[in-house]
Amino acid sequence: MGTGAMIDKFRWYEKILVYIGMLVFLTFIIAPFVEGFLVSLKPLSLLFSSPYRFWPENGSFDAYFRMWTTVPLLGRYIINSIFIALVGSSIALVLIIPASYALARMAFKGRGAVLGGMLTINMFSGAVLIIPLFQLLRNLGLLNTYFAMIVPGVAFTIGTGVWLLRAYLLRIPRELEEAAWVDGASRFYILRRVILPIAAPGILVVAIYCFLTIYAQQFIYAITFNSKSEYMPLAVGLFGFFGRQDVVWNELMAASFAGIAPVVIVFIFLQRYLVAGLTAGAVKT
Repeated sequence: MGTGAMIDKFRWYEKILVYIGMLVFLTFIIAPFVEGFLVSLKPLSLLFSSPYRFWPENGSFDAYFRMWTTVPLLGRYIINSIFIALVGSSIALVLIIPASYALARMAFKGRGAVLGGMLTINMFSGAVLIIPLFQLLRNLGLLNTYFAMIVPGVAFTIGTGVWLLRAYLLRIPRELEEAAWVDGASRFYILRRVILPIAAPGILVVAIYCFLTIYAQQFIYAITFNSKSEYMPLAVGLFGFFGRQDVVWNELMAASFAGIAPVVIVFIFLQRYLVAGLTAGAVKT
């Protein structure tokens, strides 16, 4: 039953309470973004005026042009963030697809323990594993490279990614694979030519999840495993707007919006696939 059908069954005052609750919820989510955008339009002299002026008088987009000169490597930082998220999500998919298929279709001892272990790993905070990750990346010679941020990002997305895609693969009828087996197809051929085309929406959902997660978690890995500015992501580059005496808040907000623009664009164009895939995975495990 959809949300609209559920609301139609409520009485009028219950509908009002539902809409008020939704309005309050959306206000808490959207208000910080609206405030940040308005700050990016204000001149610095008005940011701390008394009384506080919510709406920007004489607002302009000047901060969106000046931020590129205040932090000359800003464009490089944004490209680095997108590159790390794209490469990380691609590597994660290469690992998640065969693992999900094996855990969905093959019966072997310890399958439940593997699934439980993947879910447990995701419960650990990234900060808890910083020291072991540092030792591992140093031994592999990956410190001060892009992979110093890609490897931890991949590691922390695989568990949830496998659970999401496995739930989707369980919805695909086994009869399709059995028909291919009768024709003499191998397991790899079935995965590549039968399963992957059908599971494309689910794979897309996992790809979006990996991209957004890796994009959002770059800060702690960058400041711990990287000391070269040319490899830094946007989350670290934003510190360029912090001076010794003050902070260029309007340019900082403008750079933040420029940084989240790729994520927002990806989500707007693909959100219906994300919702459909998550819903499909929720009805059968």
